[in-house]
Amino acid sequence: MLIGLFNHWIVIILMMIGLYIVIAHGNLIKKIIGLTIFQTSVFIFYISIAKVDGGTAPILADGITQYSNPLPHVLILTAIVVGIATTALGLSLVVRIKESYHSIEEEEIQQQDNEEQQSRSKAEESA
Repeated sequence: MLIGLFNHWIVIILMMIGLYIVIAHGNLIKKIIGLTIFQTSVFIFYISIAKVDGGTAPILADGITQYSNPLPHVLILTAIVVGIATTALGLSLVVRIKESYHSIEEEEIQQQDNEEQQSRSKAEESA
């Protein structure tokens, strides 16, 4: 029974790994990698549930009674392209953050923002 649900177990494991990386790490690159792993698990899950045992390509032919719907696979191909573009955008934002803050650690960036906000409020009070 457990072997029959192998794809589902892989999806759950990958999803939990990706979620853990996003929550537990403060490094922005690691967070993007965690999101990519999570996204991959969703792709695998969607393809797994769309698989039809014994189904063939939807081409009319003699003797074929069960067809497989190609739409889920096409949607996943589109999602993969969008995922790659989103990952590239996220990485480019990390590069800009690194240039501005000289760090990609979430806590250090937050600390620098807090210090800057405190200095602004002190400057407004003295003005």
